[in-house]
Amino acid sequence: MHLGNFSVSLAVKDIHASKKFYESIGFTAVGGDIAQNWLVLQNGTTKVGLFQGMFPNNIMTFNPGWGPNADTLESFVDVRDLQAKFEAAGIELTTRADAATDGPASFTLVDPDGNVILFDQHVPRGK
Repeated sequence: MHLGNFSVSLAVKDIHASKKFYESIGFTAVGGDIAQNWLVLQNGTTKVGLFQGMFPNNIMTFNPGWGPNADTLESFVDVRDLQAKFEAAGIELTTRADAATDGPASFTLVDPDGNVILFDQHVPRGK
C-alpha cells in the first residue's frame, strides 16, 4: 500500500532563518508562500516544509495522489480509503476526512511515541 509522497513538515520559529539554513545545505524553494509563513524546499527527492505559527510540533506528512514533484498521479490510494483501512485495523485517528466527499481531504493519527502523521491529499479522488 503506497501512502503517498513523503515530506517532513517542520514547525519553525523564524521562517526566514530556517529558509536561509536549508538553502545553505542544498535545498531550493519549490512551493509555498513565505509571506503566509509556509514554504516547501527540496533537495533531490527530499522535501522539507517550513511552517511558522501553523502547528506546535513537527509532523510527518504523506500526500496521496502526488508524485515527487507535486505532480498528480493517475493511480493512487485515496486518503479516504487509507483512512478506512487504518480504522479497520484498529488504528485510532485524531482527525478524520469526510468519507462522503471526493475532493481534497486529510486525516491525522499519532504513533506510539506521540509523533503526528498527516495524510494530506490535495487532489480529487481518482476516477
